[in-house]
Amino acid sequence: MKKIVIIILAGILSSFIISDLPQNSDSTNTAAPHRMLTNNAFTYGEELNYRVHYGIINAAKIKLKVENEAVEVHERPTYHLTADGKTLSTFDWMFKVRDRFESYMDMEYMAPIKYFKSVKEDKYSDVDLVFFDHDKKRIKGKKKNMDCPAYVQDIIGALYYARTIDFTSATKGQKYPIDIYLDQEIYNLEFKYLGKETIKSDIGKIRCIKLKPKAVADRVFKDDESITLWVSDDENKIPIRVEASLAVGSLKVDLTSYKGLRNSFTAKNK
Repeated sequence: MKKIVIIILAGILSSFIISDLPQNSDSTNTAAPHRMLTNNAFTYGEELNYRVHYGIINAAKIKLKVENEAVEVHERPTYHLTADGKTLSTFDWMFKVRDRFESYMDMEYMAPIKYFKSVKEDKYSDVDLVFFDHDKKRIKGKKKNMDCPAYVQDIIGALYYARTIDFTSATKGQKYPIDIYLDQEIYNLEFKYLGKETIKSDIGKIRCIKLKPKAVADRVFKDDESITLWVSDDENKIPIRVEASLAVGSLKVDLTSYKGLRNSFTAKNK
């Protein structure tokens, strides 16, 4: 069970990562082309709450939030994005988790400038702080400095970046690659578009886009295709459900409440 919640959270969040742009996967010193992306999916004050259930047991909860105002980092305005994961009190006796992730996403090119992680899981704890220089394709970190592909994402920023993508022209089986930073490593991940499906959720029937991400394979997930996720089929592209097959058992994450959406929640059946 050690570190299972942070690994699951990382897998869940990274499973939303997509890109409709050619990926610049090299980490040479060649300057990255400047990009400007439009965000019509989320805004300040949005809050999404989830329950994590392991089998029949409600084990933890996750809150994703866009903070209420822009934050300036290196003289650039950013969205301050946060993700908090914690086990429920009834589960704490087995394995207590209090995790927090923060991403400061540049509002123009929709990639992180700053990323912070603080995890406390039983007797294990870890902190990570990095700054991204996408023009020079470098990461300056609390633990080490490293080269990186242009516009590499962290696990929180990746989720929100993905929500800005238009799925209208996606075809079944189409794959989308992305680079992601996590714990001093760069992972080359991808996911497949599986089509559309209406599901019954904690908040009602929701028309969804169904995706099959490639997980970071390790001792937690059964294999690298262990995760399936559903996002709302509307302008918000809200993560609605995640299902994961683990090495032992299975896990589900379901949206339980939301507020501060930028657009009408048209994917929710009345």
